Amino acid sequence: MTLYEIVFSGEPLPGASHDQVKSNLARLFQADAPRIDMLFSGRRLVLKSNLDAVAAEKYRATLERAGALVTVVEMAVEEIEMTVPALAPGRVRVAPRDAYMAAFSGVDAPDFGIAEVGSDMQDPKPELLVPALDLSAFSVAPVGVDMGQLPAATVVTVPDISHLSLS
Repeated sequence: MTLYEIVFSGEPLPGASHDQVKSNLARLFQADAPRIDMLFSGRRLVLKSNLDAVAAEKYRATLERAGALVTVVEMAVEEIEMTVPALAPGRVRVAPRDAYMAAFSGVDAPDFGIAEVGSDMQDPKPELLVPALDLSAFSVAPVGVDMGQLPAATVVTVPDISHLSLS
């Protein structure tokens, strides 16, 4: 699929007033004057990208009605073919697709495959080993039986304060 971008270089259409084009674009983009002035800096600006042919034509026609001279440029979309040369079972070497990825060309990485839809991604849990304990020496007490020692009654001694007065 061919994609297009709308490019504007800050030039009005022949016969269009520069100030009128600025006013029309400010209304069209709903932007303030400093932002519109940035459009007219003379630099090449991409106003919209990744458009199909019909949408690109709509944008071009709308901007030209506002008085702006725009061009529709076909985008250079680079098709990337992923090649994975196998080294050894379970290992792959990544082939660089551009200058940035060339730094990773010597990386030896594990070959992680893609699981089938609906498959379980987690390893199965190992069976739990139940320890062999001899509990035959223990018994359970009947319901309602006190299982512990009663705490000893604490003796509270009240000091003799009869010799004290408030006056």
